[in-house]
Amino acid sequence: MVSHSPEGSHSASGPGSASSAGALPRSALLALWLRAARLADDDGLARLLRAVQRDDEPHVVSGELGDLRLEDLAGAWAGDVREVVALAPVPGDVAGVPPEAAARATDAGECVVVTTSSGSWALVPEVMEFGSDLEPGHLVTWHVTSVGPWSTRALGAVGSLAEAERDLRTALLLATRALDELDVARWRDDAAGAIADLRSGGAPAWQLPASVPPRAVQVLTQAVRLRAIVVLATADDGGSVNLWQADQRSTALREVDRASRHAVGAATLWIAPS
Repeated sequence: MVSHSPEGSHSASGPGSASSAGALPRSALLALWLRAARLADDDGLARLLRAVQRDDEPHVVSGELGDLRLEDLAGAWAGDVREVVALAPVPGDVAGVPPEAAARATDAGECVVVTTSSGSWALVPEVMEFGSDLEPGHLVTWHVTSVGPWSTRALGAVGSLAEAERDLRTALLLATRALDELDVARWRDDAAGAIADLRSGGAPAWQLPASVPPRAVQVLTQAVRLRAIVVLATADDGGSVNLWQADQRSTALREVDRASRHAVGAATLWIAPS
């Protein structure tokens, strides 16, 4: 379960991977830990790296800030982050993403946008898999692009945490209704398990800073689980017996995915008080 660990963070058991089902996107983890560094309540750079990299190889950075390790960049930004958010764009919905990074971020499906005293930057992870199914590995390169002012655009796109909670409640009803009516659990055992997990409300397997408000953790948990449901339900036509049913499910799940992606942004958006 999620709890306060001796290191002062919400901790979770199990190794996990940011690329596994039900995982919090790397961009969301990085955004939350950069905020914690700004607030100076989690001063261990090692904790940030363990949380963000998990079982990946050490992350590297490339682009307009040069070629360096994520460890070096995070250390340089510690205490200097003024605004940060994680966004999850898809084709047709890049709301909130700075235009300078929109194409790369859409390809990746995620990005971090951050403002420091030296400027504003978009960081987009490129993930390369290696190894086998039994022993998978990931090489992660964060591509950095300089961007203009972004926080007003992002806030307008993702909305407030209260709006995210409301949209997720609606999305949960849409998802469970669509999947139940189309009998998704019958045709895929993994879908049945995921639906049961979504309804159970158990704790996620993430390591988060202690400074993350419980309300934001709850929103992130629901958002990630709903996105996992969308992935399972759109893998094939499942129990849909005709094109009309398939179209109805697709429409409902697109709305579920949109609400979930925007909720990740709302839960990670942070602007330092003036």
